[in-house]
Amino acid sequence: MKVARFHAPGDIRVEEAPEPVTGAGEIKIGVRNCSTCGTDVKISKHGHHHIRPPRVMGHEIAGQIAEVGQGVSGGWAVGDRVQVIAAIPCGTCVECRRGRMTVCPNQESMGYHYDGGFAEYMIVPAKVLAVDGLNRIPEGVGFAEASAAEPLACVLNGQELARVGAGDDVVIMGSGPIGCLHVRLARSRGAARVFLVDINAERLEMAAGLVHPDAVVHGQDVVEQVLKLTEGRGADVVITAAASGAAQEQALRMAARQGRVSFFGGLPKDDPIIRCDSNLVHYRELTIVGANGSSPAHNARALRLIAEGAVPVSDLITHRLPLAEVLEGIDIVSRGEAIKVTIEP
Repeated sequence: MKVARFHAPGDIRVEEAPEPVTGAGEIKIGVRNCSTCGTDVKISKHGHHHIRPPRVMGHEIAGQIAEVGQGVSGGWAVGDRVQVIAAIPCGTCVECRRGRMTVCPNQESMGYHYDGGFAEYMIVPAKVLAVDGLNRIPEGVGFAEASAAEPLACVLNGQELARVGAGDDVVIMGSGPIGCLHVRLARSRGAARVFLVDINAERLEMAAGLVHPDAVVHGQDVVEQVLKLTEGRGADVVITAAASGAAQEQALRMAARQGRVSFFGGLPKDDPIIRCDSNLVHYRELTIVGANGSSPAHNARALRLIAEGAVPVSDLITHRLPLAEVLEGIDIVSRGEAIKVTIEP
């Protein structure tokens, strides 16, 4: 079978590999869609400390069960359509037992610790099944849409932590696929107005044409523009859906009194420090929250949101490519020329 393996930064190869063998407690799936994201770009350029090459990449996975290993419970059967979590909590540590699976210190990941979905077939590890990390795809939801459940699950976690709710003015900084999902989820949670910000004018225009924010913000004076749009009070919630320290600093300045700021996009490890005006946080009683991935429960709920039509995702998939063209797909993401690129092995 064909796979896309990471060997080293700048060295991802589409190559032949033996079909994986299903062990006890495992499930083999035929991958139907594995979508790409900015993390794949970072891995392709810089690698990752959790990846021991060669490793099959890809973590936004949907497919069909091809084989059920000995001892697997849950009523799984060959032919079942399934979506796989990306982040795998251990399920047994103190944080997991307290329901904080997104910050499990023992977390592992598909495409990092285990071979991922840029392959014709892959193994769902027993650890995934142990934490209910394999989800049945609801009727009416396609494989490509189901593969978008994983990033939507992360967005859902972020908005829950930031308490996005009815009547809020919400600013989303970053108009990539995550930013687009944030716009749609905020609307489904009752936000009054949603504004979309980006420095990439072409991508902002493409995204706005799909998700229709109440206004787009672009240029050097984004804080002033947001203040003008909100009659001077600022936004109730600001979500930085971009790996930008400048965006995080701007987010604090455009937040309303008692506003919530979500540092959703992580910063580069060699440049993670920002300037924080502590007086803004103090006098405006701001709340700053992080957001780190998603839990298995978030994935299940994300699939339901897609199935119910609360958060449409099919039109956000702007490119569908075969596995042989996965490198081009990652490059398209890197250039910011797409909303969502999905690979169809």
